[in-house]
Amino acid sequence: MNKRKIINDPVYGFITIPFDLVFDLIEHPIFQRLRRIKQLGLTHYVYPGALHTRFHHALGAMHLMQQAIKVLRQKGVNISVEEEQAAIIAILLHDVGHGPFSHTLEHTIMNIHHEDLSVFLMEVLNEAFGGKLDLAIKIFKKEYHKKFLYQLVSSQLDMDRMDYLNRDSFFTGVAEGVIGYDRIIKMLSVVDNELVVEEKGIYSIEKFLIARRIMYWQVYLHRTVLSAEQMLIRALTRAKFLLQNGHEVFASDSLNYFMKQSILGQDLIDNRDEILNHYIQLDDVDIMSSLKKWSSHDDKVLALISKGLVNRRLFRIEIQDVPFDDDIVQQLRDNVRQALNDEVTDEALEYLVFTGSESNRTYSKGKQEIKVSFKKGEVMPISEVTDFEISPKSTTKHYICYPKIINM
Repeated sequence: MNKRKIINDPVYGFITIPFDLVFDLIEHPIFQRLRRIKQLGLTHYVYPGALHTRFHHALGAMHLMQQAIKVLRQKGVNISVEEEQAAIIAILLHDVGHGPFSHTLEHTIMNIHHEDLSVFLMEVLNEAFGGKLDLAIKIFKKEYHKKFLYQLVSSQLDMDRMDYLNRDSFFTGVAEGVIGYDRIIKMLSVVDNELVVEEKGIYSIEKFLIARRIMYWQVYLHRTVLSAEQMLIRALTRAKFLLQNGHEVFASDSLNYFMKQSILGQDLIDNRDEILNHYIQLDDVDIMSSLKKWSSHDDKVLALISKGLVNRRLFRIEIQDVPFDDDIVQQLRDNVRQALNDEVTDEALEYLVFTGSESNRTYSKGKQEIKVSFKKGEVMPISEVTDFEISPKSTTKHYICYPKIINM
């Protein structure tokens, strides 16, 4: 069987599968599950075209990794075939640990970061493939001596970020997110075992950083997306509360498994196979089918939130630079209680009127900075050589959400 397939990608055109092992990994059910997990969670409620999946993104990042390795080899960087395959596998599987709706439910179903789950699933796959992923896992975990290979997988200028910015801007239609990924890759090099960008690529990096900042506030942290995602978190949290307190709540077998208990990192170490067997059965379908069923649940809070998500009747959201006063929160909760004819408890009102905050930092200064190499041999952080002001300051916005059955 010919496993060197060609895939027609809407962003890059034709993508090739370079190794038989990579094909086998793509075919594995653990990876195929990513077809059923949306890359941008509930962002399609704002940008209807944002229905692409983690599967798309993983293949795109794999393609960019192939391009980067080709460029580095042309510049004399020693990368063996074994290292090439391992780096491609590491980027291909970097998001395999994502749960339903990607980041939205990351700490709701299990309080474990998706990258840690990716490592556990890589280890499961490594066992299934007889240890052939050993080097890929070392690169992913930053344990391999060639640091630049890890930086291609995870850094402030990795193939992950380059694909998701390009792909997400494509499917949302937000042109401000488009980056010159092809020029950036052609400007990559390695100096003293570290990934660097040649000085000719400075302006492309500036555009990359600007695009990333715009995409965060215009897409990833868009106010309406934020409202929808917070509603989804609270629907799952409410359902979990009801189930653990003796109420009947519909859920698939695997979703039911996680709603009945709180699983932490140590639990995953102690009971890895059972937990992961349930986890890899979870995807967006489990959540959406549950929301449809919960829309007619006897619990008014769960029904109100679920019906709102199914029919896109999202909570109103207000955003400001400082936290909201407790008096405002309490007044809104009193108004909701009145609108629902006093049929909800104080505890239940916390699911319907809630506050929070979101922060974003465009760029981080320090050891992990993007490095620029000059013809004279000098290497400097981009923050010290660019005319573009790069601020490491984190921007925080505070929000309050509440049903549209009342006014603020």
